[in-house]
Amino acid sequence: VAVFQWGWLSGLIGVEETGPIMSMMPIFMVGVVFGLAMDYEVFLVTRMREAYVHGESPSQAIVTGFRHSAKVVAAAAIIMMAVFGGFISSSESMIKMIGFGLAIAVFFDAFIVRMAIVPAVLALLGKKAWWLPKWLDRALPNVDVEGEGLRAQDEAASSRDGDEDRELVRA
Repeated sequence: VAVFQWGWLSGLIGVEETGPIMSMMPIFMVGVVFGLAMDYEVFLVTRMREAYVHGESPSQAIVTGFRHSAKVVAAAAIIMMAVFGGFISSSESMIKMIGFGLAIAVFFDAFIVRMAIVPAVLALLGKKAWWLPKWLDRALPNVDVEGEGLRAQDEAASSRDGDEDRELVRA
């Protein structure tokens, strides 16, 4: 709105004539940005959850997850911003509007929301960020993304092996 309707910095990206925003723009942008936002969220929070499930404290899990995933999210965001920024060079006003809007939205979502606000909220919530109500835990399928089930099986197998070794020593 600021660039294409009010004309702020419109000369910078080559907007020759300002006017109202097309009614489909917000709907289109919400759909695309929501999809990208969920993708970035999965990259970041899944790694944080994995670290938490494997025994790290909530604050350390956030640091570990961020350290391992932030570069992937930043690279993906920069690539998407470059692609959408390429649309700005179009002579078609609608394409220019879509490119500019999506590039700004990806920047805001990836670098402000996902890399600043989400980790801060998770840190403030602490263990409550990873809490799941028992009724919901029973209703959801057991998808072991973090590999916790395999670790429990390994521990059980190693304790059985240890018991068998003790039995052999006694015999």
